[in-house]
Amino acid sequence: MKFDLTDYPYSSQRRSVYARNGMVATSQPLAAQAGLDILKKGGNAIDAAVATAACLTVVEPTSNGIGGDAFALVWTQGKLYGLNSSGPAPEALSLNVLEGLGIKEIPKYGWIPVTVPGAPAAWQELSSRFGRLPLTEVLDPAIRYAEEGFPVSPTVALLWKRAHKNFTKSLQGPEFKHWFETFTPKGRAPEVGEIWSSKGHAETLMSIAETKAQSFYRGDIAEKIDRFSREFGGYLRKKDLENFQPEWVEPISINYRGYDVWEIPPNGHGLVALMALNILKGFDFEFKESPETYHKQIEAMKLAFVDGLKYIADPAHMSIRVEDLLSDAYAEERRRLIGKEALQPEPGTPPKGGTVYLAAADGEGNMVSYIQSNYMGFGSGLVVPGTGISLHNRGNNFSLDPSSDNVLKPGKRPYHTIIPGFLTKDGQAVGPFGVMGGFMQPQGHVQVVMNTVDFGLNPQAALDSPRWQWKKGKTVEIEHSFKKYIAGCLKEAGHDIQYNVDSSGFGRGQIIWRTESGVLIGGSEPRTDGVAASW
Repeated sequence: MKFDLTDYPYSSQRRSVYARNGMVATSQPLAAQAGLDILKKGGNAIDAAVATAACLTVVEPTSNGIGGDAFALVWTQGKLYGLNSSGPAPEALSLNVLEGLGIKEIPKYGWIPVTVPGAPAAWQELSSRFGRLPLTEVLDPAIRYAEEGFPVSPTVALLWKRAHKNFTKSLQGPEFKHWFETFTPKGRAPEVGEIWSSKGHAETLMSIAETKAQSFYRGDIAEKIDRFSREFGGYLRKKDLENFQPEWVEPISINYRGYDVWEIPPNGHGLVALMALNILKGFDFEFKESPETYHKQIEAMKLAFVDGLKYIADPAHMSIRVEDLLSDAYAEERRRLIGKEALQPEPGTPPKGGTVYLAAADGEGNMVSYIQSNYMGFGSGLVVPGTGISLHNRGNNFSLDPSSDNVLKPGKRPYHTIIPGFLTKDGQAVGPFGVMGGFMQPQGHVQVVMNTVDFGLNPQAALDSPRWQWKKGKTVEIEHSFKKYIAGCLKEAGHDIQYNVDSSGFGRGQIIWRTESGVLIGGSEPRTDGVAASW
């Protein structure tokens, strides 16, 4: 792969990072360095990814936690593996239960949206199958930061402050007091550079490491979660935790201009990115910064997203096959809908047949694309007493429409927004990439892939490039750095263009590519505190 090494006009003034022995790219420097330290101790890229992921639950609790879900794409020994470690709804929670309570839509906070957390199981599964070092050594950096404390970084401090302001208004009830005790012990969010620690978090991580996550799903921690849930009328039980097992899945892909773009299959919405790219590969793009390029990108994304929102669910409950949604014939059918004017997207009918992201690579050829999340920042607002475990609220993505593929059912996994990406060419790894941020994620994937493949931007420039985000209907948000001339042309084409000066909503990405000579090239998101730590 050849890149244009010149700076992008909207550059963050960072440069792509080059290394040979190893690299870890993520949104918080301490976590990236923790992963790199594991590489230097003899661990491989999988060990580094797990170390970084665990560390991120401590140093960036505003976006993820021990009580969240995780997905991974792992390249090792010439093959790509997929891991889905997202948890299902509790067996005690059903549509009938919510109807009996008079609930018309799933709330954001409290026990109702809490599904089984999958992150600890993901760490153990990755470590046991592909790792080299014991989990106790891999989780040690995270344990030390939780116990001894760390200085809070700027973006994390900002998000923490926003969460505290929101939760002060939104979280009413004694079940939420443990969040405030854990994350705002001084009655406020920590300031930039202030030291924050969590002894309970450290003890939980230590227990997970020493028991290989058994304590979380079958031991003392599971009992604490069960007890907390029962005390406040929750639905999650120890039995739900005991029954959980991460699933190794076959990644899905399309070929885009000679490159294979890989995503995790549903229940994640990486499928949306692939559907959009499948539509876009039928067009030729001469220039990146042109109204026509952006118009077609936006239209393809709208068409892919409305299909995704209609059809993506737990794969056991989907009415449409993935291969039908990714067929060239269906892509051509959707492509024909794109004209010169912005359209109001509607789902098609195919023929029937708060997140953190990290990328890690080592000098041996192993590469990992990994993502985990609590959803909506801190998640449900519930923290298991004395453990530091902030439970996620991923069940908020379930539908309560009985006719929906994604309708809530006991033991069923919800539509999931967090997705890791991977790029290969001619059967060889190019590398991991990802853009975290709720429903921005597949949109970020499409923009990063096109910046790389169509326009030859190096990793840092591909991330620096101004982003757009389709919201609904004809509404598209754009960053303040977006060219005004292009924004004006898009308005003339019928798009409802809205500038957003807050770049935090446009995703936070990381990229590591490997050249044919084995050199690693990394970029880290300029919209957060991240870094591509290298060796």
